[in-house]
Amino acid sequence: MRHSRNPLVFLGLAVVLTLAACGRGGGSDSAPEPGDKAVAEVQDQTIWASDVKREAVAQGLIGEGEPLDVTSDLFRRVLDEVIDQKLLAREAERRGLDNSALAQRRLEATRERILGDMLVENVVNGAISDQAVQTLYQEQLRLARTSEEIRVRLILSRTKPEADAVIGILAQGASFEAVAQERSIDEATRFSGGDLGYSTADVMPQAYANALRTAAAGSTVGPFQTEGGWAVLRVEDRRRESPPTLDQARPQIVRYLTYEGVRQLLEELRGKAKVDVLLTPEGNAPQEPASAGPARAAPSPTPTAPTTTAPAPAAPPVATPAPAATPAKAAAQ
Repeated sequence: MRHSRNPLVFLGLAVVLTLAACGRGGGSDSAPEPGDKAVAEVQDQTIWASDVKREAVAQGLIGEGEPLDVTSDLFRRVLDEVIDQKLLAREAERRGLDNSALAQRRLEATRERILGDMLVENVVNGAISDQAVQTLYQEQLRLARTSEEIRVRLILSRTKPEADAVIGILAQGASFEAVAQERSIDEATRFSGGDLGYSTADVMPQAYANALRTAAAGSTVGPFQTEGGWAVLRVEDRRRESPPTLDQARPQIVRYLTYEGVRQLLEELRGKAKVDVLLTPEGNAPQEPASAGPARAAPSPTPTAPTTTAPAPAAPPVATPAPAATPAKAAAQ
């Protein structure tokens, strides 16, 4: 039985379409990977299990390196999408759509993107050793041991007189959690008794960090003014930051090392190549053509280093690393 599909999913299958249309993808009867399994044929063209898995990764349905059981519903759904895309590609060929200059340009752009990904896999990923992962983990572990996490509760008031009234109620022995639920204007925390959880001072608003710098566990701090109003805090606990295990931190460390490897590779390639950027700022004289050497356009910025406070979400595409300066600890917000 065929699975229902959203037509928008075809936008995520552009690579399958373009490669099939130019005759470069999945047409061989030999397995593209060791132990691969043929799972379908479309007009005598074999679809392999690795083709389906690659598409599932491209759609973000599974992570890179995660298994995909060929008997699962997810595998069958993605297989159906790959089959449909192959059929669309064959029909596009029959109509001669692959012969236009625009089609050839788009096919070549896709081919270059895939070759770039393969270069990263072979050159950058291949250079990421267990020793490199361990070294960066130990450095982040050292940083984590020097930082402290603070758990606080918050009661936020609109005005200082309201905050002073909160202090008076607390001084009479009222429960901080109950007062937070009744009087705090911070909708995100009031129903949890004002609980902000654990965080380090470097990720707190500056006013909070300043107020909590010397506050002992069990103490009440405030009121003091913040951007959102007047805050009263209670320090629930202070503890040394608890870093994740190496296994928990490994995916984020590998992502950072990958980004750094791509940055260095692009810097090297740009240093050897002649790149002339023809666009000029509006109203300004044309810039001199860029010559070979490091003085040309700067490579992509270095991404943020992995943290030691929590496992990171799934990695973004290698081609778009997030900007940052140097490896530095970043606590969970």
